Amino acid sequence: MIILAAVLPLSTLFAGSRAALGRVARIAMQSAGLAGIWLLADFAARTLHLPVPGGVVGLLVLLALLFGGGIAPRWVKAGADWLLGDMLLFFIPAAVAAVQYGGLFRQDGWRLALVVVFGTLMVMVAVAFAVEQASKLERRLELRRVMSARHAARA
Repeated sequence: MIILAAVLPLSTLFAGSRAALGRVARIAMQSAGLAGIWLLADFAARTLHLPVPGGVVGLLVLLALLFGGGIAPRWVKAGADWLLGDMLLFFIPAAVAAVQYGGLFRQDGWRLALVVVFGTLMVMVAVAFAVEQASKLERRLELRRVMSARHAARA
């Protein structure tokens, strides 16, 4: 019921709309699928003693499945959108923990701030690079598709 309340307004829940319930079911199934990929990747990373976390392995596996055609983007879009939309809720425990350690922040706050700023910049650079590379790949694939269509039309 908590997931339903997070996804839909109360009026929609009580209206009993089949479309709304179908959307909730799709979001729940896709989120469960994403969690399943993460769990399997985390298990593999721990079992194989990989030097990267299971979440990174899971993202790479999901990316390979999406690019390889093993998973259609529409199969995970609604669940991923819901998870990204409510991501702020996942950071509340970290904020509460930060409030509990006020002395640590008074003593080493500048170091922590430096790490946070540097880490944020690194993430921004990595995301910008990844988006640029994905955009280039998308343009190349589109150009290849157009050229194939032109070649097929001439033949």
